[in-house]
Amino acid sequence: MPRSLQSLTIDGNSLTIEGAYSALSPACRLALTSDARRAVSRSRALVDSWLARDETIYGVTTGFGEFSNVRISPGNIEKLQKNLIFSHAAGAGEPLPPEVVRIMMLLRANALAKGYSGIRLETLQHLVDMFNAGILPVIPSQGSVGASGDLVQLAHLVLAMMGRGKVWHRGGIVDARAALRREGLEPVRLGAKEGLALINGTQMMTAYGVVSVYGARQLARHADVSAGLSVEALKGTDRAFDRRIQRLRPYTGQRCSADNLRRLMRRSELRKSHLHGDSRVQDAYSLRCIPQVHGASRDAIDYVWNVIGIEINSATDNPLIFPRDGIHLEGGNFHGQPVALAMDFLAIALSELGNISERRTERLVNGSLSGLPRFLTPDGGLNSGFMVAQYTAASIVSENKVLAHPASVDSIPTSANQEDHNSMGSISAQKAYRVLKNVQTIIAIEQMVACQGLDFSRETGGAHPLKLGEGTQAAYDCIRQHIRHLDRDRVLYDDIQASLNLLTHGDVLRAVESTVGPLA
Repeated sequence: MPRSLQSLTIDGNSLTIEGAYSALSPACRLALTSDARRAVSRSRALVDSWLARDETIYGVTTGFGEFSNVRISPGNIEKLQKNLIFSHAAGAGEPLPPEVVRIMMLLRANALAKGYSGIRLETLQHLVDMFNAGILPVIPSQGSVGASGDLVQLAHLVLAMMGRGKVWHRGGIVDARAALRREGLEPVRLGAKEGLALINGTQMMTAYGVVSVYGARQLARHADVSAGLSVEALKGTDRAFDRRIQRLRPYTGQRCSADNLRRLMRRSELRKSHLHGDSRVQDAYSLRCIPQVHGASRDAIDYVWNVIGIEINSATDNPLIFPRDGIHLEGGNFHGQPVALAMDFLAIALSELGNISERRTERLVNGSLSGLPRFLTPDGGLNSGFMVAQYTAASIVSENKVLAHPASVDSIPTSANQEDHNSMGSISAQKAYRVLKNVQTIIAIEQMVACQGLDFSRETGGAHPLKLGEGTQAAYDCIRQHIRHLDRDRVLYDDIQASLNLLTHGDVLRAVESTVGPLA
């Protein structure tokens, strides 16, 4: 995680993915800029003037969706907003991860801070105050079709603002009203337009996008590290990473991955030990084509990063209020198609990092391919070594192949066919998040298995094990501080979890980058 921000000011226009991710720190506090406050107040003043003239505005003086042709009397306008939240809080399934909910709250506040939604400043401030107090709504994960925004999940968020439902607070799940009371907050009473302003948006799928694409960028660097360990353990050549090859196919991701591998393996004694007398002209694809495969996934991740960077600073509700022009416009910025496509792409790109990683793991444990002891155990038969660690990686790779099937090519009509094309972005986003977690485990297995392979490969140096490259040696040393050599069978679950913790907490990357400098 990047350095925690103690205070994050939001204005609807300048939030970064790094800033949003840093807001996961419990110490982070949100604050609205003075420009945002003025913009929100101007927009609300215009809504109030329309109400005074009894103007027809979708979702303010009319019903919603198929009921948009039903006129709402002035006396029922507040009740309309309350009913909207109650009726739309119809989710199902397991709760969203708290980290996703926290970023979801930040993103909704940031979108409203742009000043195009017509919400009252005090209602927006209530959302900010809940975030700052660490009150996180318990929100069911199922129910969004990703077109009129993440209506269901955002309705459950607003339900907590109203003192209804459950929330995470101070380490437990409690009634929302009790948590608000603890923090000196009153339940919000929604005014005209406010329920609609709060729930029309793409913030759930985009919150998943922030967490997933940030993690994906870190994982792409880590994939290069684990690949470098495997190349050394398998006594592969680094000729395929030569910069002259990369110049002739100048994809940015390919170049960055090749640069990383050269730096990781620089000054490797193990590599030098078999430069002469090795009959292999070139390695298998899972070694030779690392820059091409990892690089393509890197370029895909960069595309998704750009999409999510745009989405977190966008106004995604309906209707939108334009104070300067004195008008409201009904449109479709709530439609999740840009995010849906991007998150499907991210799931595919991450799956490929996992696919090629598992193939390297297979080569490491397969004695006929590696030249190393079968399943990397010196006493095979009595011991199974890393045989089933590869099973686990293969199982997860197969699961990812199902998860990588795109959700965005599906659509199912809702609201009596008024909403006749839906993005399913909520599903693509949740799948990408799950694939990220899966690939972290696959690569954690590879790095653990590669270190075992290195223990055998380095013995060719005689009394003193041969040193690895500058970066791979730093990675090996970090991993070996926490996971000892497997001399006989033990419970591998514990080793896999230790390796996964080293990956997700960034220990291995920090060790490498403190030695060779920041990786691309």
